[in-house]
Amino acid sequence: MNDIQSVGVIGAGQMGNGIAHVAALAGYTVYLNDVAKERIQSGLATITGNMARQVAAGRIDDEARKAAVERITPAENLDELSEMDLVVEAATENEQVKRKIYAQVCPLLKPEAVLATNTSSISITRLAAATDRPERFVGIHFMNPVPVMEFVELVRGIATADETFALAQRFVERLGKVSAVAEDFPAFIVNRILLPMINEAIYTLYEGVGSVIAIDTAMRLGANHKMGPLQLADFIGLDTCLSIMQVLHDGLADSKYRPCPLLVKYVEAGWLGRKAGRGFYDYRGETPVPTR
Repeated sequence: MNDIQSVGVIGAGQMGNGIAHVAALAGYTVYLNDVAKERIQSGLATITGNMARQVAAGRIDDEARKAAVERITPAENLDELSEMDLVVEAATENEQVKRKIYAQVCPLLKPEAVLATNTSSISITRLAAATDRPERFVGIHFMNPVPVMEFVELVRGIATADETFALAQRFVERLGKVSAVAEDFPAFIVNRILLPMINEAIYTLYEGVGSVIAIDTAMRLGANHKMGPLQLADFIGLDTCLSIMQVLHDGLADSKYRPCPLLVKYVEAGWLGRKAGRGFYDYRGETPVPTR
């Protein structure tokens, strides 16, 4: 394969619809899949709304928006991805879920197709070993929200072929993103640094050092962060934060990566952040208010 022309995205949630969005704007034919038709429709609605906001902000014109929307096809069944040059898995940050997807989709793909994962923490080498094409498997870790964030981590497993990695690099460049190569260690670069900071902020709350508002205000104004760490955790999803901390703790065997018990408690309660309506803030009213 000389270049990628078509992209399949598995997962129409926050990350998946963002990947489909930027791929369609870059001129790729895109097929968007999820386990339920309703999720695909929700993802398409999000894409439509986000592109409309880009037009209103003057970042793209309406012709580009219309053309991009027309390039996206809902794919209710995985076999509709059989002719895609690149398939990006953007499912939840759970290794068993990802392995199940690979077992289903790999037999359907053409032999030369590249399979990529958007995992933010799990070993690319280990995931690749669960497929029929470890040499054509690569990590392409987009940042959230995908249409806004210009950075992408590229991660190769031990078996990833040079050709596969080069294809992934060209794909990211065509999207207008800046990439950096990360070695295949738990959580790669961004989350290896970011999630322990968020976890420490949760410990700071847990130990009563500061309130939710105090911690977020301190880091926004004291460290010049655009978003406080607890607000950011809610945006990422507390279940995803916990999964990444567990990967770090298990993979590096260092107590400094132990997930804060308060993070575990919130996840067990189903308080997963913005997507669930409650996390460190309650989003069910007109204005978010702290839950502690």
